[in-house]
Amino acid sequence: MAQELVATDSALDRALQRMWKVAMAVAMVTVGLVMIFPIIWSFFTAFKPNAEAASAAPSLLPQTWTLENFFEIWSAIPFAQLYGNTIVFAGSVMVLSLAFDTMAGYALARFEFRGRTVAFIAIIVMLMIPYQAVIIPLYELVHSLGLGQTMAGMIIPRSANAFGVFFMRQFFLALPRNLEEAARIDGANEWTIFTRVMLPLTRPALLTLGLFHFQFNWNDLLWPLVMSNNIADATLPAGLALFAGQHVVEYGLLMAGSVLALVPLILFFLIIQRTFVAGIATTGLK
Repeated sequence: MAQELVATDSALDRALQRMWKVAMAVAMVTVGLVMIFPIIWSFFTAFKPNAEAASAAPSLLPQTWTLENFFEIWSAIPFAQLYGNTIVFAGSVMVLSLAFDTMAGYALARFEFRGRTVAFIAIIVMLMIPYQAVIIPLYELVHSLGLGQTMAGMIIPRSANAFGVFFMRQFFLALPRNLEEAARIDGANEWTIFTRVMLPLTRPALLTLGLFHFQFNWNDLLWPLVMSNNIADATLPAGLALFAGQHVVEYGLLMAGSVLALVPLILFFLIIQRTFVAGIATTGLK
C-alpha cells in the first residue's frame, strides 16, 4: 500500500511538473507575441497602399500587396542621406564609447588610486539620472563650444557612457589577476598589459557593449532631433519624425522606412549572437 501511494505521488509530481512547464511555455510565447506584435504590424503595413494603411478599419495582412512604399521612401525624403547620417552617428559613438569605456573600466577595476570609490559612485549616480534632465544644459554647452547643429556636436557628448564603464569594470573584475602579474614579471608595462594581454580577452564584452551602444544611438530620437536644423541633417528616427510632422501622415511610407531602418540592427545581432550571451554571462549582469 505504501509503495502504491509513493508511486501515485511521484506520478502526480511529474504531471504537475509537466503542467507547469506547459503553462510557462504558453506564458512566454504569449508575452513574446505581445512584444513583437507592433513589429509584425509595422512590417505588414509597409506592404499596404497608403489608402489601405490609413483605413478606419485596418487589417493585419494587406488586402493589396505592394512594394511601392519601399521605392518611394527614397525620394519622399532624403532617406539615403538619413541612412548615412545614422551610420556615421551610431558607428562613431560606438567606436569612441568602446575605447573610452574600456580604458575607464580597466582603470576602475585594476588600479588603486585616490578617489576611485568616489568616481565609481559618481558613475552609479549617473546611471540613475534621466537623460532628459540633462539635455538642456548639455545642448547649451555644445552650442557654447561652437558645435551646435553639427555631427561632431551630436557625437562628442555620447563618446563615453556610464553604463559602458560599469559594464567593462564588471568584466575586468571577472578576469584573473595572475595574467597581469605574469606579464609584469616578463617586463611588460601597464599599456602593454592592457593592449596585449587584457584587451584581447574582452572580445565578448566589447561585441555585446557595441551592440548596446549601436542599437541605442541608432534608435535615439530626442538628441538628434534637438541637434538637427532640418530633415537633411537628421538621423533616421528624427528624419522620420520630422517627415510625419511636415506632411500628411503616410503610414505606408513611414512603416517602410522603419522596416528598412531595422535591417542593420538585425544583421548586427545575427553576427554577434553567439558572443552576446557570453558577454553578459562574464560581466555579472544576470
